[in-house]
Amino acid sequence: METHLSETFVICSLALSPILYCVFIIIYKIWWRPIYLEKLLRRQGIRGTSFKLLRGDMGEMRRSTVEALSKPMPLQTHHIAPRALPFFYDMVQRYGKLCVCWTETRPRLIIGDSELIRLILMDKNGHFIKTPQNPLVNLLQRGISSLEGEKWVNRRRLMTPAFHLDKLKGMLPAISESCSILIDGWKKLTSNPQGTGEVDVAPEFQILTTDVIARTAFGSNYEEGKKLFQLQKEQTVLVLEAY
Repeated sequence: METHLSETFVICSLALSPILYCVFIIIYKIWWRPIYLEKLLRRQGIRGTSFKLLRGDMGEMRRSTVEALSKPMPLQTHHIAPRALPFFYDMVQRYGKLCVCWTETRPRLIIGDSELIRLILMDKNGHFIKTPQNPLVNLLQRGISSLEGEKWVNRRRLMTPAFHLDKLKGMLPAISESCSILIDGWKKLTSNPQGTGEVDVAPEFQILTTDVIARTAFGSNYEEGKKLFQLQKEQTVLVLEAY
């Protein structure tokens, strides 16, 4: 009888061990580890929002974005940060230029100090560790924003020369031509007897951006690459949905 009970206990223990292990791992990832990281950041003097189980600050990020986009932006200001990045702008105002928020169970460091940003971008010893993504992102986009390790370093090294000051100066004639085409188009819209017209500038500036890229990078223009830019726009929508 005792032997039978011992065997039953051993069998039950073996059966429960994987379950208990999985429970421990889950609790560690969704609770203990985030709390531990939050304490470490607080000890370093980094303020920010407190960890919230599972969701972090995702709800607040969505809410602030929807609220910012629901209001028209004053025409007399160029201060776009509260509209483009409302959550992060508010975080910097409340907690300083070095603070932390939470993406689900992961702490996210917000850096608003220009000198510190420069030092980070100039660092050649390592690379940025990206936030884990939906695997679909890697199928749709393999750019510098999603690459890791040596692939990221090599891609960044290839891109850097294109943004040297001398190269940017050489792009000015092409940029000026794109801007002139945009302005001429707007003049035609207001050439009616009333001398006024209404323009949705969002798509106009999207076309301006793609026209500048086509002229400076490929020696072409928006009209010649229109189909390609349209496909890229559709791809961007798919990538955002995958994110």
